[in-house]
Amino acid sequence: MAAIPRLAVLASGRGSNLQAILDAVAEGRLHARVAGVFGDRHKAFALERARDAGIPAQALRPRDFASRSEFDAALFAAVAAVEPDFIVCAGYMRLLGAEAIAPWEGRIVNIHPSLLPAFKGLDTHARALEAGMAEHGASLHFVSADLDGGPVIAQARVPVLPGDDADALAQRVLAVEHPLMISALELLCTGRIRLRGAAVEFDGQVLQAPLQLAANRLRA
Repeated sequence: MAAIPRLAVLASGRGSNLQAILDAVAEGRLHARVAGVFGDRHKAFALERARDAGIPAQALRPRDFASRSEFDAALFAAVAAVEPDFIVCAGYMRLLGAEAIAPWEGRIVNIHPSLLPAFKGLDTHARALEAGMAEHGASLHFVSADLDGGPVIAQARVPVLPGDDADALAQRVLAVEHPLMISALELLCTGRIRLRGAAVEFDGQVLQAPLQLAANRLRA
């Protein structure tokens, strides 16, 4: 691993999580550097954020490839070219194939807006409301070939309040999503978090439950 860990970020949308990473790096809260940003939508604002910060950014269009596996192979070839230590899926909306992610096992993570394993996939906030949940939140997990199914590293929880709609709940989750992601990435980049088989280790001990964010710090 490089002296300062190198991150490749995958993003499909506006890039608020990417911006949180860039801000944390600039402020010394995350000891890493973003080596490249990659996506599947040429007009994604995340790519513009990257370029404005002087970071190489590239989008590949899935329709330009004959199959998902060919697209994934091209995407990860581009990612590998910037020699990242870790890959961060930060609002990346495409499912990644097992063959593409296998070489990156334990080095690719995703931020997801629910308390996994609840509400995998899309529309998590509306689904949490429909289910009558008392609390909701966000999870950072290692990526596997299963949709939002890899081992969970850390979570942040928020209450579901009377009168919440999906937008209000989404904003409350986003407020904890960013510190959750940065805190977990710092542990990953400093070697305190590792994947051992199907288990997450924290400071050499297997976690029996995901780390929890409290007062912007992660605790077992």
